[in-house]
Amino acid sequence: MRRLTRAFVAIALSAVTWSSVDAQPPARRGGAAAPVQGRGATTGARSDRIAGHPNLNGIWQAINTANWNLEGHSASATPFAQLGAMFAIPPGQSVVVDNNGTIPYTQEGLKKRQANQAGWPASDPEARCYMAGLPRATYMPYPFQIVQGEKDVLFVYEYAGANRTVHMNSQTEAPVDSWMGWSNGRWDGDTLVIEVKGFNDESWFDRAGNHHSDALAVTERYALALGGNNLSYEARIEDPKTFTRPWTIRMPLYRRLEPNAQLLEYKCVEFSEELLYGNLKKKPSK
Repeated sequence: MRRLTRAFVAIALSAVTWSSVDAQPPARRGGAAAPVQGRGATTGARSDRIAGHPNLNGIWQAINTANWNLEGHSASATPFAQLGAMFAIPPGQSVVVDNNGTIPYTQEGLKKRQANQAGWPASDPEARCYMAGLPRATYMPYPFQIVQGEKDVLFVYEYAGANRTVHMNSQTEAPVDSWMGWSNGRWDGDTLVIEVKGFNDESWFDRAGNHHSDALAVTERYALALGGNNLSYEARIEDPKTFTRPWTIRMPLYRRLEPNAQLLEYKCVEFSEELLYGNLKKKPSK
C-alpha cells in the first residue's frame, strides 16, 4: 500500500484543486477501503467536466481475451491438463486494427516470440508478478482506476499495485527506463492522449509471448463514449528494433458500476516466490 500512498501524495501536490471522484479509493489489506483526504464516495451529482475536459474519473476494466493474445486465436489447451477447461485458452478476436490483424514483426522479433512461447508460462513476466507495462496493464483481467484532477492524471492498477502519473503540464523525459515507462499527456479536443516512452525490454504484451524492445513508444488515446460508461481505448505501438512498421490496437473499456466498486490489493509476489527462488532452496541431504 506504500507505493499507492506515495503516488496519491504526488498527484495531490501537483493539483491545485481536486474535483470529486465518482469511485471508491483503493482498498487496504482485508478489503476495507483506504481513506484518502478529499476522496471517497460522492454525495452530489458527478461533474461531467473538470477544468473544461471530460471527467474520466472512475474504475475501468477491459472485457476481452487480449491478455491471452492480441492477435486472433482459437481455443486451445495449456500445459495444465489437470485443470481441464478451467485454464484452457479461450478463443478471441484480434484487437490489432491494421496489418490484417497481425503484429508486423521483424524476422528476429518473430524468433524471439517463438522462444517466449516455448518457455511459457514460466517465462511470462505476469507469472513472476512483474509490473505489466503498457499497454498490457490496461487489458489484464483486473480493474484500474483513473484519478483526474485539474492538472496531472493518476492511473492505479490492481495487478501488482502498479501506478503511473501522467504529466500534463511538464513534458519531461524518463529519468530511467522502467516497466511502466514515463507518461506525458495532453488533450486533443475531448480525447486524452498519452505518449509513453522510457520502457525497459522486460515486459510482454500478452501471454502469447508478444514482446518489444527498449525502443518501445506507445501513444494512447482515451475518449469517453456517449453516456459516460465506457471509454474508447487506442494504443499505437512503435518499436523499430522489433517491428517493421507501427501498429495499433483498439478496444472498449467499461466502467465498473457496482455501488461499492473499489480497487483491492493484489500483491502477487508471494505467489511467485517458488517460481522465482525455488531453485535457491537448500536441497535435503540424502
